[in-house]
Amino acid sequence: MSLHTIVPTCQRASCTRVLVYSYYRNWYLCQMQNILPVENFLEKLISEKILLIDSRSEKEFEHAHIPGAVNIPLLNNDHRHLVGIEYKKNGREAAVEMGFELVGPLFHEKIKAVKNFSNRKEVMIYCWRGGMRSSIMAWVLSLSGYKTTMLKGGYKFFRGFVLQQFEKPWKIKILGGHTGCGKTEVLKELKKLGEQIIDLEGLANHKGSAFGSLGLPEQPSNEYFENLLAIELSQLNLEKEIWVEAESRSIGRIKIPDEFFFQLDQAPLYEIIASRKFRCNRINEEYCKFPKDELAECTNKIAKRLGGLKLKEAINALNENRYEEWLNILLDYYDKTYMHSLNERKSIERRKLHVDDLDKSSVIAERLKMISGELRTA
Repeated sequence: MSLHTIVPTCQRASCTRVLVYSYYRNWYLCQMQNILPVENFLEKLISEKILLIDSRSEKEFEHAHIPGAVNIPLLNNDHRHLVGIEYKKNGREAAVEMGFELVGPLFHEKIKAVKNFSNRKEVMIYCWRGGMRSSIMAWVLSLSGYKTTMLKGGYKFFRGFVLQQFEKPWKIKILGGHTGCGKTEVLKELKKLGEQIIDLEGLANHKGSAFGSLGLPEQPSNEYFENLLAIELSQLNLEKEIWVEAESRSIGRIKIPDEFFFQLDQAPLYEIIASRKFRCNRINEEYCKFPKDELAECTNKIAKRLGGLKLKEAINALNENRYEEWLNILLDYYDKTYMHSLNERKSIERRKLHVDDLDKSSVIAERLKMISGELRTA
């Protein structure tokens, strides 16, 4: 795609030069904007709930972004490609001039886009390095009466902040138990009791098994999952313990960051021990509402691990509405998998909690909180 196919033919070089000159003449306006480091930037964003603008291209935004941001690109995908070529060929000044040729006539559209997202005359902005794209966006919006805050170092510095969160020494307690014992529900009940939690499956949009994607939105990119996890961690008290559900290294196609997974693997385990009847009833309520073809497709995902004969038995039972038999075949496999992962754990600290078939998640959570407190003070 050439520049002439994007820039209106009525665009005049003199107008471009005026914009470029105006930008450099008013550069100090951008420098006078409120520019905050990542921690302060996020604190302001979360506490004041201000519109967050990602001024990078659509492709950059779709790959991953700061949670809660909206994409109002200064340069769209095609523009960014052309400006990049111009920068390599003729340097920064030529690239800036081309950028203004491309987006100068569109500044009013950027202002309208911001108004469509929020009536508030204050915004927060970032780009890749916290440089030209976010500063130009801040300049344009400030001329329209907006108060702007920019992120120092941009998304690049934010990613550094993200990775730092996984290296912090978190006081983790792992909530474990065989498939179907209701760990996720108990985790949510622990939160209601004032405990700190991290719901990894909720952040990953996946429940961790071959059936984990049923009824859930598409999983985020791995980078965006890390961003979500880091934001969650940054809002927790490092001095207090946090509950995290036991997971393998991967949740669906999401990989848990190595530094954080290492801490999970070494943390003490609180294991819910429930009867197979209890677990079958829960799984039946949670999964058997889905169409048989979807359940069969998920069953086929573990065909190699089940073996040909067991797979055939499971599919036949499913097609003939013998759900209990189908579930028992699956649980035989998942129970073996769970025991294997249990034996592979680095931590040997393990506390069991036996539950009755009629116990509600809230009751189990209360008992877990009690025994974990006893263990801590012992």
